[in-house]
Amino acid sequence: MKLDLKRIASQPGQTLPFAFSLDLSQVEWNGSRPAPQPIAVEGKVRNMAGALVLTATLTGTLSLQCDRCAKPFTRDKRVEYETLVDLKLENGENDDIVLAGPDGSLDLDELMGDVFLLNLDTKNLCSEDCKGLCPGCGVDLNVEPCRCKKEVDPRLAKLAQLLEQKD
Repeated sequence: MKLDLKRIASQPGQTLPFAFSLDLSQVEWNGSRPAPQPIAVEGKVRNMAGALVLTATLTGTLSLQCDRCAKPFTRDKRVEYETLVDLKLENGENDDIVLAGPDGSLDLDELMGDVFLLNLDTKNLCSEDCKGLCPGCGVDLNVEPCRCKKEVDPRLAKLAQLLEQKD
């Protein structure tokens, strides 16, 4: 979706609303495709005393895999975004300002896609108290206890043998 910002650039107080669905189903992130359903994008560009301010809310449901127990799960994701937009940046580069195209339009598909992906979590857990998988036997510790045989410290091996004989 492209916004024509020339319409409001010279009219302080004007607002240009937008709403669209963003398809990120083919985007791969950390070896998976986290957004199989469209992401809803709503927002507006306001001319506040000559400065164009873009605000947007992105919402969607993510299909993820837990980083501890490897179970698939879904989670709702909401991203709030606000930035300044400039039609012509005269004094060099500024990372906090989005630059519109030479024709005065802003490509929201690319911008909102980048915003949503950069706000994805680096670690995904199915729950805060997920215990994960046992590194020894591979059992899901959320479902059942570990089946590993407790290893005896080699310094105490003789003592362990004595205790086994006593039983």
